[in-house]
Amino acid sequence: MDKFVTRTTKVGESAPTEKQKTDGPNQSKCQPKRRYDEAYLAFGFTVAEVGDEERPMCVLCLRQLAADSMRPNKLRRHLETSHPAHADKPINFFQRKLAEYRQQEKRMVKAASVNSKAQMASYRVAYRVAQCKKPHTIAEQLILPAAVDMVSVMLDEISAAKLKTIPLSNDTIARRICDISNDLEAQLIDKLKENRFAIQVDEATDSSKNCLFISYVRFVNSESLTMSEDLLFCKSVQTRATAEELFKIMDSYFTEHELKWENCVGFCSDGAQTMAGKRKGLQALVKRAAPDAQWTHCIIHREALASRQLSPELNEVLTAVVDVINFIKTRPLKARLFSALCEEMGADHTAVLFHSEARWLSRGKVLSRVFELRTEIRVFLEEERMYEAAGKFGDQPFLMKLAYLSDVFAKLNELNLQLQGRDKHLPHLADKITAFIRKLEVWGRRLDQGNTDVFENLTEVAETVDSGATTVIPCIQQHISALRGLFQKYFPNSAAQYDWIVDPFNAAAPAEFSSATEEQLIELTSDSTLRLRFTSEPLSHFWLEVEREYPLVGQRAVDILLPFATSYLCEIGFSAVTSLKTKYRSQLNVAHDLRVAVSSMQPRFEKMCSAKQAHCSH
Repeated sequence: MDKFVTRTTKVGESAPTEKQKTDGPNQSKCQPKRRYDEAYLAFGFTVAEVGDEERPMCVLCLRQLAADSMRPNKLRRHLETSHPAHADKPINFFQRKLAEYRQQEKRMVKAASVNSKAQMASYRVAYRVAQCKKPHTIAEQLILPAAVDMVSVMLDEISAAKLKTIPLSNDTIARRICDISNDLEAQLIDKLKENRFAIQVDEATDSSKNCLFISYVRFVNSESLTMSEDLLFCKSVQTRATAEELFKIMDSYFTEHELKWENCVGFCSDGAQTMAGKRKGLQALVKRAAPDAQWTHCIIHREALASRQLSPELNEVLTAVVDVINFIKTRPLKARLFSALCEEMGADHTAVLFHSEARWLSRGKVLSRVFELRTEIRVFLEEERMYEAAGKFGDQPFLMKLAYLSDVFAKLNELNLQLQGRDKHLPHLADKITAFIRKLEVWGRRLDQGNTDVFENLTEVAETVDSGATTVIPCIQQHISALRGLFQKYFPNSAAQYDWIVDPFNAAAPAEFSSATEEQLIELTSDSTLRLRFTSEPLSHFWLEVEREYPLVGQRAVDILLPFATSYLCEIGFSAVTSLKTKYRSQLNVAHDLRVAVSSMQPRFEKMCSAKQAHCSH
């Protein structure tokens, strides 16, 4: 029997004393560990390893016994009591059963590998579905049948049959997207815990009357030494969207994910009282939690506020245009008749556009389209016997005002588009605003000289009218002057304050710099290597590198570049929610889909699949 026993006492060691044998902790160490022997197969048992322990396993019922049962008498007793019909079988019978078990085990491993590939494919398809903002059912109803058809044609039916094992049901895709969203959020939180960041927020009500609160974050990615932007959260507001309620949502999210308010250096929002209030607004509550955070009023919102005010004369033209548009667009028959008329007259367009105050570019696009179709609109209104409205589109002063409005709002739309987009920083956008204000000064000066060449449509109409219609010019001059005053009101700070960031090698140091900071700026600007790199690297990347060598001046520049200049990403997020929102998607699923759709990070598919397989095996 000694060959079946492995004793723990090694050669050269003394045997344990009686006291050691009776002690609790040492008693288990002195117990012999039994090991498997090939002769046990005669009793129908093979060995199964569980951790570092060998356990007997019956090849007939595949039951594992305790390690202490590795004894011939206990193995025989199991065979005679549980399988009496096979008690007298020869060893060849048990060897055959063992071979069948091992062959079955190989098939199970192979099947498991196929399932892991199908699971990986399922995750990747779900990722594609979320990024395209498509319904979850498209995977099972369109993608899978199309893939099977393509593979069966290009390869063979056997390969096509393998695709059918990929789980792509509606609920499966929803779970996969949820897993991907959680993985992306975990990656983001890990980066935010150790780096500075800035946030932008906005709230809006979607088509289902749900109030959503969305926040984006820009942070310093220490690995790639860049500034990255990503969705922080999309939460539903259950009660009133007050500043206290919105801050409670933000603070609970920070607490839940162990984020530090001290790392927040910037906060951007629109100018609504709930957001921008200095005492009870959200910006005031954020500053109490993060004293170093600088609030920025969204530059795009300020540009829209500065450009929306019109004089009574110009506003009368805009009102008349909107009335005509509503007359045509709100009546299906009128819209069809107008479209047929435009086709008959050979117009470039066959429809006018609805006007919306909520859309930044709406006013410019609407006025440009109406100006292009002014002849067709006049003919259509005459056919509809709306002679008063038709007369306006034949009145020269009215057409001159319409032409000017289409020109000036087209230029405002160009400015608005320059302010939109990702990776926009305060110095860059401040330059755009300063340039536009200077253009307004030039336009006003040229109008004083009677020159309208900066406005194409106005020049086109002015060349066809008599001298009496030039009385419209003073109205236009007044609007240009008022527009310049409004831009200077909403953008009081000059772009010159950022010159030392945009061009540190030629700009002077700001007066508020300390002596140590100014000395570092002098050292920086005297470095010829940095001068060469400045022209070939993005501005944010350059200053992040400078911060390592010159921390005082570098950190000051990064704290200006890191905060958002606009809430453009939040507006894009609301547009994505509109695309994702259906009656078949819950609010939680919309939040997960939104994160996967807009995130700039890459999911860790292998990690998710491994975790899923480990969970299933458990």
